[in-house]
Amino acid sequence: MTEPRPAPASRPDRAQVVVTGLSAVSAYGRGAAALAAGLRSGRPAFAPVTRFDVSARRVGVGALLPGAPVLLDELLTVVDEAAGQAGLSASDRASTPLLLAVHGEPDGARGLPDRPGRTGAFTQSVAEKAGLSGGVRTYTSACVAASTAVADAAAAVAAGDAERLLVAAGYLVEADQFALFDAGRALAADGAVRPFSAGRKGLLLGDGVAAVVVESARAAQARGATPLARLHGWGRAGDGYHVVQPRPDGAGLARAIDAALGRAALAPAQIGYVNAHGSGSAQSDAAESAALRRALGEHAATVPISSTKSLHGQALEASPLLELVATVLSLREGFLPVNAGYLGPDPDCPLHVLTETTPARPDYALSLNAAFGGANTALVVGAA
Repeated sequence: MTEPRPAPASRPDRAQVVVTGLSAVSAYGRGAAALAAGLRSGRPAFAPVTRFDVSARRVGVGALLPGAPVLLDELLTVVDEAAGQAGLSASDRASTPLLLAVHGEPDGARGLPDRPGRTGAFTQSVAEKAGLSGGVRTYTSACVAASTAVADAAAAVAAGDAERLLVAAGYLVEADQFALFDAGRALAADGAVRPFSAGRKGLLLGDGVAAVVVESARAAQARGATPLARLHGWGRAGDGYHVVQPRPDGAGLARAIDAALGRAALAPAQIGYVNAHGSGSAQSDAAESAALRRALGEHAATVPISSTKSLHGQALEASPLLELVATVLSLREGFLPVNAGYLGPDPDCPLHVLTETTPARPDYALSLNAAFGGANTALVVGAA
């Protein structure tokens, strides 16, 4: 079995990276407080889909906001809330680049009449309407898009290439992707997401829109901003194994975890919680379990693990940022979210899965994500 490559050594001269503002939208409602309350309740947000016709579908359940929300409007709201919490002035915003993770070019993306059809026009439109810098980047790399954006932002800040960036992401469940996942029999026919559990049936889609302000601790201190969390490490690795199936031994995700821990200068035993990718599919969960065992060793059997997708659903490109916000909220409020829907242990997933919401304030947590094509990311987040 191939051993993971050594993690890069920590650089003590690098700037400390903090999160100073955040906001989120999910099926639990709008705002970080609604997400925190939903996570703490342990009640999954899944319900019959009414946004579009699902009468011809095998599965008709998802975690959706009521009505017909508009992605641009939701993004502008979370960006404004995150920037406001971070205490960014108009001039601060004007010098802050936007990194945006979205599912391709959403409807209405050609929001700049003078630049019709330009790639990234939607991101540019969000930045302009939000008063952010003209320097933008768009991420569409499936279910690691938002975590890749966070890793890029943290790396730029740590290296001194940027003082501050705003990372945002958004996906609102729509008929085409719902039909695609349903036709591929990826959606859970029993209407529940059961990560790492015996009898798991697959994933369920959910709305997710989120934003975080990532900056250097020095810049935050100079502005009088209060850090909400610290980004200690980040790692990315590819499998090159299969277009949609994960590599069974989890080697790629294990390398991403190793890299994140290396940058954070942490030992595996120092991780007190893992917000896992945990899609709820048989192959993905088994591969992630193998990755955790490779990267964390014996600690993988004892560290508390859950997947908040079991509560708010899979928001595709936006899911990693929604999960990062969920992890930060959990650390700050002193609880670990339940891994909802758990029916019992699966021999392929020998992990310490949380079967109830648990009071705890670990110093460090891992947020993991994986995507079609073999892309893997790991983020180490800690209390401020």
